[in-house]
Order: sequence, then structure tokens, then C-alpha cells
Amino acid sequence: MSLFIKDKNFYKTVLLLALPVALQNTISIGVNLVDTIMLGAFGEAQLSASSLATNFYSLFTILCMGIGGGGTVMTAQFWGKKDLFSFKRVVTIIYRITIIASLLFMGVSMIFGRQIMGIYASEPDIIESGVKYFSFLSYTYLFMGLSQVTTLILRSYGCVKIPLISSIISFFVNIFSNWIFIFGKFGFPCMEITGAALGTLISRIVEFIIIVGYFLCIDQKIRYRLSDLFLNCKAFYKDYLHYSMPVVTSDSLLAIGNNMVAIIIGRLGKLFVTANSICGITVQLTTVFAQGISSASATITGNTIGEGDLDKAYEQGVTLVALSGIVGIVASLIVYTINPFILSFYNVTIQTKEIANQLLAAVAFCTIFTCLQSVLTKGVLRAGGDTHFLMIADILFLWVASVPLGILSAWILKLSPFYIYLSLRIDVIIKSFWCLGRLKSRKWMKQI
Repeated sequence: MSLFIKDKNFYKTVLLLALPVALQNTISIGVNLVDTIMLGAFGEAQLSASSLATNFYSLFTILCMGIGGGGTVMTAQFWGKKDLFSFKRVVTIIYRITIIASLLFMGVSMIFGRQIMGIYASEPDIIESGVKYFSFLSYTYLFMGLSQVTTLILRSYGCVKIPLISSIISFFVNIFSNWIFIFGKFGFPCMEITGAALGTLISRIVEFIIIVGYFLCIDQKIRYRLSDLFLNCKAFYKDYLHYSMPVVTSDSLLAIGNNMVAIIIGRLGKLFVTANSICGITVQLTTVFAQGISSASATITGNTIGEGDLDKAYEQGVTLVALSGIVGIVASLIVYTINPFILSFYNVTIQTKEIANQLLAAVAFCTIFTCLQSVLTKGVLRAGGDTHFLMIADILFLWVASVPLGILSAWILKLSPFYIYLSLRIDVIIKSFWCLGRLKSRKWMKQI
């Protein structure tokens, strides 16, 4: 079998699905980049606080990815079968669980904002700034949660333009809102970090209106409407739990593990936290196309398996993973190239830039594996229904390798930033090889 499929239409489909997702992710990262640059004007405490507070927010984001991602394993295959009856009922289950989770996180962050910040940081100025950030960020959970799972649902049947349009609009809304409220323009008070949170809330509401409004009121392919939230879904809960619970479990524990990584970094001081937040944006920027391929591979693989053509699904999976490897190598080279350019944007100390420089060197090495495992775990293997295997892979390597090695290198051995970052991301490297073996075995293809 050839490593690359020779059908030009296949690559056209990949591009049509991947590019809008990559652009959407780039826009989202651009918002975070502007946030950090704007807050950087008020010192490293506020920049560190927003970065650390966002880690708890990311816990919810990844949970939504699990709730929606597990369900879209089913919706992609149901779309391939043209079974809209089942498609709608899975969507109903996704929405119900998302609403409950959103309200739970909203309540926790409102009541326990100070205690949450105390987990991530020990410096009083960072904790105080983080509490202010939570004052508005808490209200975004419901809007963001429903927008995110709806985006995944839309992508599962190839609708990628609406989320992109939403991201473009919310991008400009966020930047304009941040400029007004962070710096106090047009007669508004200078809110600094609180203004950044308010700007995020406004942009999330706009995003929700566009994405969820389209799916509930305009979409003609699925024709899901608000009244469908009350559909009888008893017959589908068992299958949903079978495919989704491993995804929700692995993504949740992955999120908790990533938060443990954030705690390790947070205890290294504001200079390291600030440097890491700068590097985090660089990682996201250089891997956006791999994320686009990952999303495209989930749709293509799920639809093909739903049609019943397993050999074709395997050939497509191999090609998609090979493409992710090429993207990873290119992204790694880009990190080396844009390193000085990225650092020049930030008004931070020389010590922070020195730490960031070491971290970016480690990022460049890990980026290849980040791209590979993204397409394997969030795309091909997940769409094939191999969610139990992926749950083990996600949990095992993060908790057995990354977290212990991170603690050892950062707190005990006190190694250089390069080796600390490499230790914290070792799970990505191991998981890439582990999942490549799974892909070759063909055991990941499971029809619903």
C-alpha cells in the first residue's frame, strides 16, 4: 500500500475541511496573543494571573471537547449512514450534558475563585489579579460550552464555514472590547485584567449567537430545532456512554494532568509562568494546520467507516498521519525561525526572555510529535471508535511519565527550563509511537 493516496479529490476534501478549522484556531490564538500583549503593559503579575486562570478555564474547554468529541464519533458515522433520526438524539444528549457541566463550572469559579488561584500560584499579587479575572470569566462557561460542542457537531458532517465566520467576527469584537475595557477608552474606566475578562465574555456571547443560532434556526441539513432538546433519547444513552465516556474520562484526566503541569510551572515563579504563556501561544500558532488536519481526519474517517468501507478508511488514515508528520517538521522549523520575532512583541524582563528562549528550543523538538499525536488521537483513531484504547494512552503516559518527571526536574533536580519543558511533554512523544502501532494494527476501526 502506498503511503499517500493518489486520489486528488481526497486532498481537496482534506483542504476544504482543514483550512477553515486552521484559520478558526489561528484567529482564536490571535485573540489570546493580543490579550497577553495588552496585559503585558501592566506587568508580569497580571499576565501570569490571566495565564494561570485560563488553565482552569481550559479544564472546562477540554471537558467540552470530550463531551462533544465522544458524541461526534457517533454523529459522523450516522451522517455517513444518512441516519438523521439517530443523529438528532445524540445531539440532544450532548447538549443536555454540556448545559449541566457549564452551570457546575460557573458556580465553582464564582464561589471558589480565590481558592482556585491559590492552587496555581503562591504569590499574593498573582492570586488577587486572578480573582478579578474570574469575576467576569465565570459567566462565559455556558456560552462557550454550547458554542464549542455545536462547532464539533457541525464539523462532523462537514460544515466548517459557520464556525470560521463566527471566529472572525468574535476576534474583532474581542480585540475592540479588550482595548476599550483594559485601557479605559470612550469614557469607560481602566479595568486592566478585569477588562480582559469582560472582553472575553462579550466575544463569547457573540460567538454563541452565531454558531448555536445557525444550527438551531437556519441549518437545513440536520434541521435540529430547540424543541428537539426534549426528544426521547433513552435508547441512545448506552451507546453514547460506550463511546463517549472513555473520551470524557481521558480528556478530563488529561485536562487535570495539564493543570497539574500548570501547577508545577506556577510554583516556579512569575518569570517562568510568563515565559511559558508566551511559548504556549507559539505552540498553538505553529500547530494550527495539524489541528485542522485532525478535525478533517475525524470527519473523513468517521464518514467513511459509517459507509462501511474499512479498507478505504485505513488508507485514508495512513495518509492523514503522514501529512501530519510533514506538517510537524515544517512547524518545528518555523518555531526556530520566528523565536526572536515572537519575543520582540513582549514588554517583559531579559530574564523572562532568556527562559522563553530555552522553552522555545524544547517546543521546536516536541512540535513534530504534537502534530502526529493530534491527528492520531483526536482524529483518525477516535473517529474509528477506538475510544477505550485512547483513554488508556492519554491517562497512562501523562500521569506515569510527564507529571512525575516534571516534578522531579522542576522541584527536586531544578534543571534548566529546556529539560523541564521536555520532561513535562514526554507523554506526547511516547504516545505518538504507541498510537502509530495501533494504527498499523487496524484494530481501531469499529462500526457503530
